[in-house]
Amino acid sequence: MAVSIPAGAHVKTKRSSSLALAGRRFLRRKWAVAAGVLILLEVLVAIFAPLVAPYGPYYSDYTATYQKPNSRHLMGTDDLGRDVFSRVIYGARISYAVGVFSQVVIVLIGLPIGAIAGLLGGWVDFVIMRIIDVLSSIPGLLLYILLMVALGGGHGNVYQALGNIILAMSLTGWIGIARLVRGQVLSIKESDFVRASRSMGAKNGWIIKTHIMRNALTPVVVSMTLGVPGAMFGEAGLSFLGLGISPPTPSWGQMIGIYQSYARAWPHLILYPAIFLAITMLFWIILGDGVRDALDPNIRM
Repeated sequence: MAVSIPAGAHVKTKRSSSLALAGRRFLRRKWAVAAGVLILLEVLVAIFAPLVAPYGPYYSDYTATYQKPNSRHLMGTDDLGRDVFSRVIYGARISYAVGVFSQVVIVLIGLPIGAIAGLLGGWVDFVIMRIIDVLSSIPGLLLYILLMVALGGGHGNVYQALGNIILAMSLTGWIGIARLVRGQVLSIKESDFVRASRSMGAKNGWIIKTHIMRNALTPVVVSMTLGVPGAMFGEAGLSFLGLGISPPTPSWGQMIGIYQSYARAWPHLILYPAIFLAITMLFWIILGDGVRDALDPNIRM
């Protein structure tokens, strides 16, 4: 008795097996797994900051200003008597929000633009690539500074400031994703399965959604993972210059920038946020390397 196999079942099985293989490859990278666990722990601590932090981020004890680390204040206090440890925990919310959401916006912009340029080719590809060349000639940090000055940095509104930072990073941040996806599309569109889809009358939109984007997602995921620490560092730089998150809302970069002149007398004011920023960036870089190795079949593990 013949058994009919639904169309696409083989494709789904193959895709699920590929994901399972990538998962097993990733689990072999112990450092990447450890980095992923620590990142997850940081995210949970940031989300549940009111339950974890011993004090509120704005609570001031004017009888305990400039205290060095002690049993009551694990990382000391600042000039207003605020607990540095609590403010570092709440500052993680800003760094992770900028790092993750900026990369999501960048992918949402760069992925379809790169796919369209590579798939259509011709004058469309030419125009898009010339626009990318022009935007690439503008220094990223200089553009961020100019945009934040023009947008005003939020004027004390943390949500507006976050939106402005993400907007500034997204205006040119999508360029790398677009170039990456375009290169992938140029090689994928000549494959047999894309040609078969065209011969069966498939439209460009269906080909992009079904074939191009799914096969181009591997380098995009890796680029997104490695882009998060870069976005965190960008936010820290803007906040360090006074163009990011406005006080009293804590941010790692802002804490470093505000207390840079106190480095010799009270080094704990900038040491701990700097350490957390550096370690978090290292975690994301290790995780990105592990994801790349797991998704790339050419790398033997």
